[in-house]
Amino acid sequence: MTKESNMTKKRISIVAVLALALAIGVATATAGRATTTGPQSKLNLVQTAVAAKQFTTLAALLEKSGLAGTLANRGPFTVFAPTDAAFAKVPKATLATLAKDKMKLRAVLLYHVVKGKVTAAQAMKLHSAKTLEGKSVSIRVRAGKVIVGGATVVKANVMASNGVIHVINKVLVP
Repeated sequence: MTKESNMTKKRISIVAVLALALAIGVATATAGRATTTGPQSKLNLVQTAVAAKQFTTLAALLEKSGLAGTLANRGPFTVFAPTDAAFAKVPKATLATLAKDKMKLRAVLLYHVVKGKVTAAQAMKLHSAKTLEGKSVSIRVRAGKVIVGGATVVKANVMASNGVIHVINKVLVP
């Protein structure tokens, strides 16, 4: 079997298992509200993102950049996760360029990650947070919604075993 075939089978298996886990226990939050998905998830950040089925682009780029293993095995981390719809707003040429330049891709992806577990309630008290990329991202509250680097948190506090995901509607650029 080829390496690519093995990876595809592994992804399909992970998606199936995680979709079942999501159906069993992960509650959804209303848009823009800071809510939790219940008790600490047994799924790590990457598994939680894959199971949500709205982060396929993010998951593929994490894999391509070599960061998927880090976000799956270490932590805790806070991930401001752009949806597939957010990535669709990025010009295809920009995504293609990033896909070809692993260092730039890693920089963009790491700009979406903060060390430690920062809940929405904690984020609302911050003005900025230092990302793993090295730069700080601005955080503010407008009309009761958390805005991170110009992106709105549309779903907050999606708990994972090694951190928390805040779903955002825009790709952040350092």
